[in-house]
Amino acid sequence: MNLVEELKNKKEAASKNIPKDIWDVMVRSTQDLIAKNLSDNALKVGDTMLDFELPNAVGNTISLSDKLAKGKVIISFYRGGWCPYCNLELRALQSLLPEFEKAGASLLAISPETPDNSLNTSEKNQLTFEVLSDVGNVIAKKLGLVFQLPEDLRAIYHSFNLDVPKHNGDTHYQLPMPATYVVEQNGKITYAFVPEDYTERANPQEIIKAIQ
Repeated sequence: MNLVEELKNKKEAASKNIPKDIWDVMVRSTQDLIAKNLSDNALKVGDTMLDFELPNAVGNTISLSDKLAKGKVIISFYRGGWCPYCNLELRALQSLLPEFEKAGASLLAISPETPDNSLNTSEKNQLTFEVLSDVGNVIAKKLGLVFQLPEDLRAIYHSFNLDVPKHNGDTHYQLPMPATYVVEQNGKITYAFVPEDYTERANPQEIIKAIQ
């Protein structure tokens, strides 16, 4: 089963298992983001990716420019290790890491989680690529990816024991859209997938095509 199928199955199961009134709020919040065309503000194919330095899961600073000096870079923004759709995506990317590396590309995953929580995410999913912490969504905001969770959705997350402030180390309730970029060595973006719907993720096979 590929990632697209796994995500579809996960969403279908959630729609059946989550009470309808709660599911309706979750769906409406996503539809609101889509209606706002939030992704129109994000970097697109042809744009130049912003250079950045972020700490990895063990506190070492990783810079995009250093990675680009060695080859293409795949950048995947995810919401956090508490998000089941994110974990499906991260594991799918891990399984294809040898193919990415064979094509001369490295992979960076970025979330607003603190380094300690990024480490938990990395260990839980047995990830061997760099998992970076963009605390405060500093970089994600510059890329036009950030939105704020509405009040009713915050309450639902807390009912699910999902403590976003604890994971992110702040009380802003801001998250990035699950964007995926392929960046050439000159910094130009040649692939961009920026969905407002957090249940959608880039098809790994399309990423492979983009880096070949």
